[in-house]
Amino acid sequence: HALASGVDPGAIMAELFMKDGGTCRGAGGSMHIFDKPTNFQGGWALVSEQLPYACGAAKSILLDRELGLSGDDGKVDVAPGDDDDRISVVFIGEGGSQNGRMAETLNAAAKDGLPLLVIVIDNGRAINTFTQDVAQNSDIYKQGQHYGVPGLKVDGTKADEVLAAGRAVIDHVRTKGPAVLQIHTYRFMGHSPADPEHERGRKDEKKWARDSQDPIKHFENKYVNDGTFTQEELDDVRKEALVDIKAAVKFADESPFPDESLAKELEFPDAPDTDYNKKIPPTFGSAVNARTISPEQNAVVTQHITSLRAKAEAGEITIGDAINLAIHEEMMRDPTTTIHAEDLQAGSSYDIPKLTQQTYGQIRAADEIIDEGHFIGKALGEGMNGYRPIVELMNTNFGIYGMAEISSAGNTFATTGGAFDMPMTIIGAGGTAPNQSLGAEHSQPFHAYVMGIPGLKICTASSPDAAYGITKSMIRDNGPCFLFAPVKMMKESKGTVDLDKCLPLNTGKVLHKASDEAVANNKAITVLTYLHGVKEALSVIDEIKEEGMDIDLIELRALKPLDVDTIAKSLDRTHKLAILDESTRSGGVGATVSAIVAEDLFDKLDAPVKRLSMDDAPVPYATTMEKGVVKRGSDLVDAVFDLGYNNI
Repeated sequence: HALASGVDPGAIMAELFMKDGGTCRGAGGSMHIFDKPTNFQGGWALVSEQLPYACGAAKSILLDRELGLSGDDGKVDVAPGDDDDRISVVFIGEGGSQNGRMAETLNAAAKDGLPLLVIVIDNGRAINTFTQDVAQNSDIYKQGQHYGVPGLKVDGTKADEVLAAGRAVIDHVRTKGPAVLQIHTYRFMGHSPADPEHERGRKDEKKWARDSQDPIKHFENKYVNDGTFTQEELDDVRKEALVDIKAAVKFADESPFPDESLAKELEFPDAPDTDYNKKIPPTFGSAVNARTISPEQNAVVTQHITSLRAKAEAGEITIGDAINLAIHEEMMRDPTTTIHAEDLQAGSSYDIPKLTQQTYGQIRAADEIIDEGHFIGKALGEGMNGYRPIVELMNTNFGIYGMAEISSAGNTFATTGGAFDMPMTIIGAGGTAPNQSLGAEHSQPFHAYVMGIPGLKICTASSPDAAYGITKSMIRDNGPCFLFAPVKMMKESKGTVDLDKCLPLNTGKVLHKASDEAVANNKAITVLTYLHGVKEALSVIDEIKEEGMDIDLIELRALKPLDVDTIAKSLDRTHKLAILDESTRSGGVGATVSAIVAEDLFDKLDAPVKRLSMDDAPVPYATTMEKGVVKRGSDLVDAVFDLGYNNI
């Protein structure tokens, strides 16, 4: 596929050889070939995940046409020409196309009229299992009928028929919309070196296949016999190909291996200490807005923004409204910013996407079907093609449906050798508040689940000011970011906002500083917390002080990368640490933070770290049971006293 797309053979071979001269500088390997100049976008290892990415790529073509922008490496204010006939092509096997992602892709492609071609390579096998043994219907090309997406099935052993069918479906996609092409073929080799098929005694089958299923033999025999080519001409073509192969191998051999330091360099597109206030907006913002937002729409959104800014200055804005304000300001500032959400037209649950579709239209503000993995994947495809998508999760726990796509978003910049930025901002309400009574599945610590995904910047915000400033920075970041907001504080917490200011994505915030007297008396404790834990901690400070104790209260606004410096400065004063953690004891945020403190700041501690984590049991609905699982302010008071009076 990469060769057919025009990717340089030497760069492909060098990637297979793990060399710096490879398409991805040796970071991707055989499963992750990418090439930006030829728009070759993977190479994805998780079966079927590529489908929504291709949707996003196709959507970016429509966005270019609608907004009047062009350019594969940074958009410019030049409309695509009348001859713009680009399409998005995605390959998948007949087994992978039985995945639910296929249904979502066909639905989205049909609904939006996407220029998308799905090519199904049907070789009849999974790794070893015959597809017919597990799939009721192997006619994948018919799957689109329910959505009005036409399909063709062709014999993959006959190259001329594949060519004709390919031209037909491509013409349809360019002029009418999505289509499916199923190519029935034979798999000569095993799925991977670990495939045990060579042990199965398939010699007779292999001989039959070489004689009757080889498309090259079919092609040569047909066109030599009818006089189109001579055998000598075909032999010359083979010789030319062999020369190219030898040159590619030579290039790969001579390319150096990448330096060890490259791995860390490819962690994030933008450095953790980036000042997002200095990011320059595109020059075409006003022009695009003028031609895509009607005067009536502009008047409504301007009034909405003005109203929210007035609330922010008066200290009356909520967390949800603060995020909504940041999103509108950034979508107006940079028209390549898009947004995806469920129930988007109605503002979702907390008004985060309010008035986005009414202002920017369905092309930039997409109301999505209920499949987080699908629309996170579409956002990934847009991000790889010059756009800056936002994804709002009605509840962050629903992101469990999109773990594959979130993981790949985190990996993409690195696995492509830094060729493809991955600007994507995921925002949602989540966490577990005391007495929230939402049950286990709405109370999972998803922020802890994604902590282990490389390449993500993960933040939390328990106030409107933090939510606003962090949202703006994340949207401007060129990598994937995830903002968690406290589900039970979205409309309850109100405050002022430092308008037009981006906040850093790598620092915590000292919300309360212990008195010098408490520090001198060894009665000061450093407390780390986030989300609902901030409210819980703030509510018990007076109670703690009444007993002669005090705390440095630090909000962990940056979970990853963690702000170790702020923690260290506090421990230089207090030498004792408690963590009020909104995740489980096993594998939670507190476990990670306490391990980092123990490894890097051990000499600053006079006592073991006190972790107040959620119990590993699922969070119950009944508040009487929930007290045994979810920690709260009263637990923090006990922990501070234990540390202050050495009751440990």
